[in-house]
Amino acid sequence: MFPNSPNVGRPPFSPALISQQQIINALNFRNASLSGTILTSVITPRPSVVWPLNSACPTYSPGLPNNVGRKRRSDERTSPYDVKRQRFQSPPSQPSGSSVPFVVDRRYSVPSPGISSLLPLTDHPQNTLQVARDKLSQQVLDLFCNCQQQSIDLEKKDLCRTQIQREIQRIFPQTKLYLVGSSLNGFGTRYSDADLCLVLKEEPINQRNEACHILSLVQQLFYRLSYIDRPQLIRAKVPIVKFRDKVSGVEFDLNVNNVVGIRNTFLLRSYAYIESRVRPLVLVVKKWARYHGINDASRGTLSSYSLVLMVLHYLQILPEPVIPSLQKEHPECFEPTMQLQFVHRRGSNITPYLSLNSSNLGDLLVGFLRYYATEFDWNNSIISIREAKVIPKTNDVEWKNKYICVEEPFDRTNTARAVHEKCKFDMIKKEFLQSWHKLKDKRDLFNILPAAATTEYPSESSKKNASKQRSNHPYN
Repeated sequence: MFPNSPNVGRPPFSPALISQQQIINALNFRNASLSGTILTSVITPRPSVVWPLNSACPTYSPGLPNNVGRKRRSDERTSPYDVKRQRFQSPPSQPSGSSVPFVVDRRYSVPSPGISSLLPLTDHPQNTLQVARDKLSQQVLDLFCNCQQQSIDLEKKDLCRTQIQREIQRIFPQTKLYLVGSSLNGFGTRYSDADLCLVLKEEPINQRNEACHILSLVQQLFYRLSYIDRPQLIRAKVPIVKFRDKVSGVEFDLNVNNVVGIRNTFLLRSYAYIESRVRPLVLVVKKWARYHGINDASRGTLSSYSLVLMVLHYLQILPEPVIPSLQKEHPECFEPTMQLQFVHRRGSNITPYLSLNSSNLGDLLVGFLRYYATEFDWNNSIISIREAKVIPKTNDVEWKNKYICVEEPFDRTNTARAVHEKCKFDMIKKEFLQSWHKLKDKRDLFNILPAAATTEYPSESSKKNASKQRSNHPYN
């Protein structure tokens, strides 16, 4: 998950120091090189990372069925898990407490069999969801337990990340591949896509030229890998290579050196676990927005990241806040210039927030819709979780003439810049208003989100393709 993390009992390791990044182009796989400042400097290897391990999980309403939301115990080694490990040439499973074999090739990281212990971040009685005492709150809880990402889903994504990192390191030996976004920040669902960040060095690079060139080489590499399907280079403000792992069926978006995504992953992860109501509320809002067609930045509506920030902002500005600004309360944990090797550690010791707000999940969902339907001033306001308040819109190019302004908490750009058409902006406001009217009186989630939309299913194409490819995967 976090590149080059040592497993328990295995000595840490770092990539060997290489004076020049070596790359492979489409024609010469031995002597090709890439011009540009990013690849000609010496990249100092970082110390290995020790992940904050914790095996506890938050508990949910005892009123739920026994089979809903059940987490597999760490000692339940199932056949599919072992098959996946063999498929990616991982070391064989070890008995509990035994050391993990040292890997001869010190350049690669290996997936940890204890990766499920990464969820959740903390274990405190205050972080436990109370029994839902009203219908709407119970519906939100049910959706959350049915759809939240499970430890096996995270393991599957990390196995893919490990193998892909191994392939990329053959052309860029000093790079590291990070799993970021909803897969790791606590707001992912069972079948959500995964985001990857390929880091060559911690300094910014030119996304228009250097990043696109690097990604084009990665795309060429992916074309030669039989288990990767449809590698597609998308040239955007942050260019990505989109592809699908045929074995797992997981869709990936891979960017280069967008390190702010690593920082905000762990900031959001801290928010996800400081208060027990945050994750269920975010998940139901994302499902609602997706169903109503306002959660797709590629089509001019809101990205999932912007929606998460909008929920966190609402929870911060209530008369009795549900959550604080973590960047204000713990500035040392979220320093924007902190080296990446420390990013995941600093926020791991933040304890849950003891909010005096006793609103249930149903009240918070209705209040969220009401706030953006009737109270928020879209024309003059910028949403800022960094400040835990609305800040006035300025004439800066980032905010001027923008329909929706949501501040990225680290680089302070507008995460909602994709909403650039008035018709899409009006559609978003209309959905907030209509859903609030439907929910405030009857307080039934199915009035704004049909039952079929509250359950996670893999796409039929993903299931068929994954089943077909398991039998002939090159690493079987």
